[in-house]
Amino acid sequence: MTQHIAATAGGASGRRAPDPSSGWWRDAVIYQVYPRSFADANGDGMGDLAGVRGRLPHLRDLGVDAVWLSPFYASPQADAGYDVADYRAVDPMFGTLDDARVLIGDAHALGLRVIVDLVPNHSSSDHPWFQQALRDGPGSAARTRYHFRPGKGPGGELPPNDWPSVFGGPAWTRTTDSDGTPGDWYLHLFAPEQPDFNWDHPEVAEEFRSILRFWLDAGVDGFRVDVAHGLVKAPGMPDIGEGGTVRLLADDLLPFFDQDGVHEIYRDWRVLLDSYAGERIAVAEAWTSTVARTANYVRPDELHQAFNFQYLSAPWRAGELREVIDLSLAAMRPVGAPTTWVLSNHDVTRHATRFANPPGAGIQTRQAGDRALGLRRARAATLLMLALPGSAYLYQGEELGLPDVTDLPDEVRQDPSFFRAAGQDGFRDGCRVPVPWTRDGGSYGFGAGGSWLPQPGSWAELSVEAQTGDPGSTLEMYRSALAVRKEHPGLGAGDRVEWLEAPDGVLVFRRPGFVCAVNTTDSPVRLAAYGSVLLASGPTAADRTVLPADTTVWWSAHPVESGQ
Repeated sequence: MTQHIAATAGGASGRRAPDPSSGWWRDAVIYQVYPRSFADANGDGMGDLAGVRGRLPHLRDLGVDAVWLSPFYASPQADAGYDVADYRAVDPMFGTLDDARVLIGDAHALGLRVIVDLVPNHSSSDHPWFQQALRDGPGSAARTRYHFRPGKGPGGELPPNDWPSVFGGPAWTRTTDSDGTPGDWYLHLFAPEQPDFNWDHPEVAEEFRSILRFWLDAGVDGFRVDVAHGLVKAPGMPDIGEGGTVRLLADDLLPFFDQDGVHEIYRDWRVLLDSYAGERIAVAEAWTSTVARTANYVRPDELHQAFNFQYLSAPWRAGELREVIDLSLAAMRPVGAPTTWVLSNHDVTRHATRFANPPGAGIQTRQAGDRALGLRRARAATLLMLALPGSAYLYQGEELGLPDVTDLPDEVRQDPSFFRAAGQDGFRDGCRVPVPWTRDGGSYGFGAGGSWLPQPGSWAELSVEAQTGDPGSTLEMYRSALAVRKEHPGLGAGDRVEWLEAPDGVLVFRRPGFVCAVNTTDSPVRLAAYGSVLLASGPTAADRTVLPADTTVWWSAHPVESGQ
């Protein structure tokens, strides 16, 4: 029997909407936990909510403001939980709703807010609504909650249009009618086990209002909205032509992504979120063609944040980094929203590996590259990101400098796009390998048993235990950076930077009482001394005016130097 968390009495209180110019989320550092790979409390090799709960002190000590939990809902796990069968239940592999309730309470007691994933574009094919649609057959009311269409061709043997799945292959799968004959097709922009909801149907909208209320009443502080750009499809579902390919940062508007109709949905959600005490938020996973279109999702009456994928996709080159920083800040300023910054997540190659390869290698890279170079650049990129105004997102394990595991054997892979041709790279498992906590043990402290994906032997020395107390470690750099960020008034807040003169390949910018200098070249450069060094991403020369290659330095700028 499905358990349910009792609603908190008086959760939706009709409160006045909070001042959009304030809010904990505007400069928050939010840490993404991928539950199956974070910590395993019951020893079955799969991470769980009890494991996350036991490791919350690590996040408090790291210095983050909130934790974002990737999906833990009841699911057949065709796409690592992004195929939800019951939005109000916890999958037994992760625990129970009681575990979720206790985790939320423990996080709050440690001063951590909790954001959960919401998956509104599609459900699991095991969802009761979709199963009813299959049973009730063509023309039934149940099918109108999804996108069922007859096929093209004399016998309907061709898909209704040329839309491709992000995971490869067509975005349509044909059903079989009760008499065994081929039937209608249904739309799935991702795996066949993930049928897309029809958001023109009022029951879909009302169901998700109810789901939002359920988790808000349970105490969560917000939602990360999966595929926020995909809910609404263009009228008539026209072909896209040109061979039917999907580009997540396409230059042109695709008929199934970033349609203007999504914004009415988020205006409705914002009213609901603002009715709850405690500044509850939503952040959009919105892949758009420009940061200007991303800004549409965070207008004052819509969502609070949107991921900055243009920044994540930028290569380690000063000119391109400066351009995307300027564009991002400029796009968000008119709508009064904070810019977000992110370098890694569960869908892309970790930045310690991306930056180990030549610039332009892409966000999904199969090559291990130069590990030492990648780590040096990753550390420098982290200090750059944390010095920028707005909110930053960290992905579990990046504070340890973890690389992607690029040599996983095919037989252990579980990424659904790995098994479909011409879709996403198919190698996302490499960034999902479980976190090492200790030097010893079969899974380096991840759990009493093994781990669902194998960890490299070299990860013992990348573990939390191995890095704690080592002043040169990546973990201690993250802890120091987040402590400085909290203490220094020139970090996090605001919406602009002042660029200072710098040599080619170098970025230098000022914020109140603070200067950040970044050398993206492979040679040391000489700069002015801007004040007292607060933190550096790597060893620096005795002469503090020399900035080593692939290094970022934070300065506490003296007032006398404010005109430099």
